[in-house]
Amino acid sequence: MTDSARKVPGRGPGAAATGGGLRRRRRRRWAKGTALGLAVLVAAAAGTGWALYAKLSANITPDEAAARELARYERERPTTLVRGAQNILLIGSDTRAGDGNSAYGRDLGSERSDTTILLHLAADRRSATAVSLPRDLMVDIPGCRQSDGTRSLPVFAMFNRAFQVGGSACTIRTVEKLTDIRVDHHMVVDFSGFKDMVDAVDGVQVCLKEPIDDKAARLKLPAGKVLLDGEQALGYVRARKSLGDGSDTERMERQQRFLGALVDKVQSNDVLLNPVKLYPVLDAATSSLTTDPDLASLRGLYQLVRGLRDIPTERVQFLTVPRESYVYDANRDQLVEPEAEKLFARLRADQPVAVARKAPQGAPEADGRSDPSPAPTFQGNTAAEHTCE
Repeated sequence: MTDSARKVPGRGPGAAATGGGLRRRRRRRWAKGTALGLAVLVAAAAGTGWALYAKLSANITPDEAAARELARYERERPTTLVRGAQNILLIGSDTRAGDGNSAYGRDLGSERSDTTILLHLAADRRSATAVSLPRDLMVDIPGCRQSDGTRSLPVFAMFNRAFQVGGSACTIRTVEKLTDIRVDHHMVVDFSGFKDMVDAVDGVQVCLKEPIDDKAARLKLPAGKVLLDGEQALGYVRARKSLGDGSDTERMERQQRFLGALVDKVQSNDVLLNPVKLYPVLDAATSSLTTDPDLASLRGLYQLVRGLRDIPTERVQFLTVPRESYVYDANRDQLVEPEAEKLFARLRADQPVAVARKAPQGAPEADGRSDPSPAPTFQGNTAAEHTCE
């Protein structure tokens, strides 16, 4: 037998076919293994995404009690006038209960609304107007369901008493009675949530004309540009006696400037477009949040804010409702009329308002046109205005 006729392992037509088949089977096994690996990774990523979504949604507490109470009084509530416009009541709670809040004093069972802002989102989502309501404003508070199940009597008292008496539902009904504006949604956030939100964006910069040394607010800061962390930011927006003229009006203006700086930081830092940056912000924002049931999920919040990304910071406005010292007590506030009603009327009708550091008093229109309903100007600021001059 010649060498060419010998069968050598791994050689010859049959062996070649066998070797090629083996390689093809290995390639198929590799391809299947790779596909399986990719499928596992995709599934894991999807599972992680779902887990994160579920966690963030679970962070939010649905305010079912408020929903039931508001439904009870549906017939007396204002009617929505402009389809698509939204009014959200933002309530900063001064509760001392819960993680991280005990440092601000004992929980006396008398939770009040430390800060209340009525946020109006225009139907075209081209502007947002945040109106601060003073906690010392004297208002008519309706009879409300209390935490023990009894009902309070109607009373003329300071605005923040409404939250103490009947929680968010009582506050909403008081605001609607005061403004005749339908509150579509509400959010309640406590001290801890505010601090975490500021820390999640790596602090917010403010500018101080003078140094601050306030033991009550646990705040000691130099003059000039200062990057506030969450703890410092909380002291800064809550301090009252040691900053400015010591009035609640000055404190609200400081809160508005800080919120403007926070909005600017979130937009300029690309937080909304960066998942790595966005998650901790969402986690902080939702962890201490109580909302109406429609907003008590990421889907609900997304549907609310999805159009806000395109609002330029100069169209995000902050102002305080026109107010003055209460005629019977200089330490309390009352509305200035007819200016307050002009503001409420324009918000109800989704008409524009303007803000300026110093609102003009009876100034004519700059262009001389006779507009039958010119946008009135109120004292305030926008998110685009820097806190330092």
